[in-house]
Amino acid sequence: MSTNKYTIREIQSNDNQQIATIIRTVLIEYGVPKVGTAYEDKALDMMFETYNKPKSCYFVVVHNKTILGGAGIMQLQNIEKNICELQKMYFSSEARGKGLGLQMMQICLDKSKEFGFKKCYLETFPYMENARKLYKKVGFESLNAPLGDTGHYSCNMWMLKEL
Repeated sequence: MSTNKYTIREIQSNDNQQIATIIRTVLIEYGVPKVGTAYEDKALDMMFETYNKPKSCYFVVVHNKTILGGAGIMQLQNIEKNICELQKMYFSSEARGKGLGLQMMQICLDKSKEFGFKKCYLETFPYMENARKLYKKVGFESLNAPLGDTGHYSCNMWMLKEL
């Protein structure tokens, strides 16, 4: 999918380093703890391999061959229900405020439905206000406790959307 000079496409193996750098940079920018969050995920340095499996996908936003952000979906770990998780949705400051987050979210949710998931779960932080506004805009509702086992024990806001 192309939006003016921005393209949203599935991740490729040669994207791993760029997307890992973007995600870590954004997490540092927002002061997110480095432990108990995506920052320390082993998957961060091998995103293509992590999402290159059934009922999983990861998309990146590209501008002039430079990755500016991404988001993915995957089965929520350690839960028997048919629930996916919206994962690692982060954008560099250059990509924010352009409607790319909404487009990326819609692509991921459409893919979730295509894969047969019934609900989509996510975890976030209170101070990521713009992200939370976007999540609410597309129909995510707040939960009182986490679902599954993401390993992100420092995340303290949980949301769920019926697909």
